[in-house]
Amino acid sequence: MSQQASAVRVPTAGQVRAARITDFMQWLRRHQSREFADYEGLWKWSTDQPGEFWDAIRRYLAVPLHGSWPAVLAQSQMPGASWFPGATANYAEQVFTHATEARPAIVFGREDGSLREISWRELERDVGALAAWLRAAGVGPGDRVVAYLPNIPETVVAFLAAASVGAVWSVCAPDMGSASVLDRFRQIEPKVLITADGYVNAGRRFDRTGVVAELLPGLPTVTDVVWVPNIDAPQVDLGVPVAAWRTAVAASGRREPLRVPFEHPLWIVYSSGTTGLPKAIVHGHGGIMLEHSKLSALQNDLGPQDRFFWYSSTGWIMWNLQIAGLLIGTTICLFDGSPAGSDAAAPDLNTLWRFADRAGVTFFGAGAAFHASCLKAALAPVTAANLSRIRAVGSTGSPLAPEVEQWIYRAIGPEIWVAPMSGGTDFASAFVGSCAILPSYLGEMQCRCLGAKVEAWNEAGTPVIDAVGELVCTAPMPSMPLRFWNDPGDRRQTDSYFDMFPGVWRHGDWIRLVPHPQAVGGVIYGRSDATINRHGIRMGTAELYRAVESLPEILDSLVVDLEYLGRESYMPLFVVLQPGRTLDATLITRINTQVRAQLSPRHVPNETFAVPEIPRTLTGKKLELPIKKLLLGEAADKVLNRDAMANPGSLDWFLEFARRYQQRQKPGE
Repeated sequence: MSQQASAVRVPTAGQVRAARITDFMQWLRRHQSREFADYEGLWKWSTDQPGEFWDAIRRYLAVPLHGSWPAVLAQSQMPGASWFPGATANYAEQVFTHATEARPAIVFGREDGSLREISWRELERDVGALAAWLRAAGVGPGDRVVAYLPNIPETVVAFLAAASVGAVWSVCAPDMGSASVLDRFRQIEPKVLITADGYVNAGRRFDRTGVVAELLPGLPTVTDVVWVPNIDAPQVDLGVPVAAWRTAVAASGRREPLRVPFEHPLWIVYSSGTTGLPKAIVHGHGGIMLEHSKLSALQNDLGPQDRFFWYSSTGWIMWNLQIAGLLIGTTICLFDGSPAGSDAAAPDLNTLWRFADRAGVTFFGAGAAFHASCLKAALAPVTAANLSRIRAVGSTGSPLAPEVEQWIYRAIGPEIWVAPMSGGTDFASAFVGSCAILPSYLGEMQCRCLGAKVEAWNEAGTPVIDAVGELVCTAPMPSMPLRFWNDPGDRRQTDSYFDMFPGVWRHGDWIRLVPHPQAVGGVIYGRSDATINRHGIRMGTAELYRAVESLPEILDSLVVDLEYLGRESYMPLFVVLQPGRTLDATLITRINTQVRAQLSPRHVPNETFAVPEIPRTLTGKKLELPIKKLLLGEAADKVLNRDAMANPGSLDWFLEFARRYQQRQKPGE
């Protein structure tokens, strides 16, 4: 393959010299006598010698680990890897090593166009005060502090304060319904809840005080609540002491962040809940500090001079990855509200681009669905905003189609660095992503990330190149889960990632690794399991079933999320109705309302169909993945075995539906 002929963008010599990864390679040559001809050589060393690599990351990026440790990687098995035993650290300590008066810590904007800056001094003051309030409320190391907050600066303050006292953080976005929130928070028995009174989206104020009142009876371990007046709704009686935000951040008694063991829990994030309750995934301080510093500085090429924006809700792991900019001194730019602005009657997708202009954004990130929407709207953002400071456009959440990538070059500029990445909530980072010194190839991510021993495996467990296979990681990374909460013997964790290939992380994505002269790129072809992945927000089918099947008219249901490279995802819902009921417009509206209220607006199905039966295995499990594969065009005899079904006759309806659906797709191909 001809590199120059095939690449859609090649970095200039000046851009290569200025890249942080170039500086890292020069540092390795000076300090460790390591020299690499290209990125692929660096990647190979980073995965073959993980102890040496991660200690170099610690030293080069000044990640503040304290104490001593006999080895960087003391145990390498998965699950159960042990990193930096004996070391202590604190996420908040690393953040505030970068405090300066030269630039703001946070730039915050809302959909109405308002903008404000939060200085490092203000951020450190509020974090210290809230940490003092938490200690006074009896919160100590290991206690859980949960939040029901939108993407506002108060959420960053709350997270850093919890981390600073050694508490374990967890957050849900306020557009999630009470059932989904309780499914998550009830598992971890929180001590303190920090909540907003509501949120704003597309010009509408959503009062969530009623939802908050529903949460407290289901969270009996909560002893205190902090109330954040985001929409100035009247405070409600919650049956426990409630402190106003202003009071909590006025507390005295500031202390330095508590240094905790390297693997002390930092936060709990959640899996989709496909087969039951969402899995509560625990990540540690030290592992996240190392991985997020590496990803931010060396893959995304961020530094103190940058202003980093990624459009996200607090319910998406990209919120955590945006906050990670603070670990390396980058100014983070937060946006709260609708990407289409505050007028629902006249949606304006230039809203985020105008925010980027006003905030001085240099790295603009969003889900692939947002970029695709801009293409479909024939948006010309440079006519609405000055985007000359943007040097990189990031994308994740779903595959970035080639035509969408081409739109970015046309709409923002041919010299722009398009920086897609793919990873997951599970390990809070990316497996494949970008690198500022590499050429870009249309429809591909540029490289496997440093320290991520990613391969594509066929069903026999054999690595393949330039062919689609299961995305696996064959060696541990520091940010992989410490454990799942309440998972004795790591049984659920083992079942989640290591069931197909014992001791090897199977991620659940289809990937094709593409060799190029300087690196191996990657193309993601969507999920290889039945998880719903709507606009980058993963949600399990079990959660949707709980919402839909709580309606008295619904006996049973099945949902599949069809992801395509280059097309919008399509999520049909199939329901079995009570005898005598019909699926009319009124019932469809009730189903959609229920999903919107119990889960989120993102998870409302595209279409709903009444079916005679839901296909099930002999053990009663819904056949989600086989039905998904049928609708994606695979042959029935390749994806399921009627003899293993409890009700093989139920397939007939779906086979006919799949035939008609495939016919419907042909004109658009």
